Amino acid sequence: MDTKPNVKVLFVCMGNICRSPTAHGVFRQMIIDEGLNELIEVDSAGTHAYHVGEEPDLRAQQTALRRGIDMQDLRARKVEVDDFHRFDYVLAMDEENYISLEAICPVGKEERLQLFLSYAPDLNIQEVPDPYYGGGRGFEQVFDMVEIASRGLLETIRRSL
Repeated sequence: MDTKPNVKVLFVCMGNICRSPTAHGVFRQMIIDEGLNELIEVDSAGTHAYHVGEEPDLRAQQTALRRGIDMQDLRARKVEVDDFHRFDYVLAMDEENYISLEAICPVGKEERLQLFLSYAPDLNIQEVPDPYYGGGRGFEQVFDMVEIASRGLLETIRRSL
């Protein structure tokens, strides 16, 4: 039996320690819970190499753990041009990172690049705010947004499987 994933998703923020690993962890748990982990692959990366090799921000990990998601195995990495060839969805957390990704996106792969919150139209916002310099409440808000957008993304992917 072929267990190669049909769909590959990459979440991207700036440093890959707050927003994108939160999305990675949340979406990974959703696909496991739905029994789709052999059909969907998930990863995360940052547009900058500030934190390569580091675990997610402790506040992000604590927020996730309070909600039953363990992200301690994740490690930050920098996005690469090849990611546009490997992943079907390259999802930016905000406009600034979208623009950074757009600058390295190979010709013919532009449709893969999207803002993550486009999968949560009811939120009426386009960007997941960076909680890094704020307090714990920011991480809770990010988690809430990520959950909603992840459900929308999963529903979109489910229709394509």
